[in-house]
Amino acid sequence: MTHEFKRIVENYLLAKKQGLKAVLATVVHLEGSSYRKPGVRMLILENRKMIGAVSGGCVEKDILRQSDTVFKSGTPKMMTYDGRYRLGCEGVLYILIEPFLPDSIFLAHFQEVLKNRKSFLIKSYFTKETGESNDIGSMVYFDKEVYPISKKLEENQSVSIFKESLKPSFKLMIFGAEHDAVQLCKLAHYNGWEVTVISGPLESKTINDFPGATGFYSVSPDDLELQSIDDQTAIVLMSHNFSNDLKYLLELRKTKPAYLGMLGPSKRREKLLSQFLEYCPDTEEYFIENIHGPAGLNIGAETPQEIAISIISEILSVVRSQVPMSLREKSGRIHI
Repeated sequence: MTHEFKRIVENYLLAKKQGLKAVLATVVHLEGSSYRKPGVRMLILENRKMIGAVSGGCVEKDILRQSDTVFKSGTPKMMTYDGRYRLGCEGVLYILIEPFLPDSIFLAHFQEVLKNRKSFLIKSYFTKETGESNDIGSMVYFDKEVYPISKKLEENQSVSIFKESLKPSFKLMIFGAEHDAVQLCKLAHYNGWEVTVISGPLESKTINDFPGATGFYSVSPDDLELQSIDDQTAIVLMSHNFSNDLKYLLELRKTKPAYLGMLGPSKRREKLLSQFLEYCPDTEEYFIENIHGPAGLNIGAETPQEIAISIISEILSVVRSQVPMSLREKSGRIHI
């Protein structure tokens, strides 16, 4: 996921300032089932610190040991991990370990891609044979520009290619600045999402009141900037003010977020939608159908923290196209 790769790059920059080398481990192929899927990555620093994880914990220790030779030789290598008898996931992981050496041009372009919310592609060249090889490694594609993770690689038919398209980081926009909005902001940030908070212009709040927020705007509804809303954006209206929520909804009517939730009981939702449709009777059907109100799953949530869990859970179920259920009721594998 993009936020995981972003964290890897951020920690690489910190390590570079300390004069520490870094290697990148990527799961490039899976046979069977596993806790995480191909594309998951972790960074290993020369001081043996690990950033991220590729499994529940056991694989990381082996990767740490295998990375020693990559630090010494600078040559990428393949390793396998058979979890069928140790993890209980019935899977064999194929892991590419390579020096992580992004240059300054890559780093600048990467920041631009994040800022402009663009997708990018990573290609990892690998084999199923364990050991070192100069024919394996990863390349990052920003539009037509190509950047090697460690060194430039040529197309080689003797190796396999794992391709992963990384979408913009998932973003949550919270319209409201009360205590429950703070809890939702914290949990969304913990989940790796970018969080933007929009408050009314008369509220005495700042970004410092919302730990983890990446943006804060104190504006009236008609001054909102909505161009950045895309299919990787979730919106929750929770201003606790009926008039403000109606104004926000009117301004949002032409957007296409992945999720739009409204706090409050069903009667409030019906009244809000009734007045909204009086103003905008020609609103596209997809917009109305995408409104989730009351926001959240029915898990018995009562406190602001629990309500935040309920809302985040519903957002995940919507964007992952899943019907919420107890895993004990699910037949077959949990991890496919």
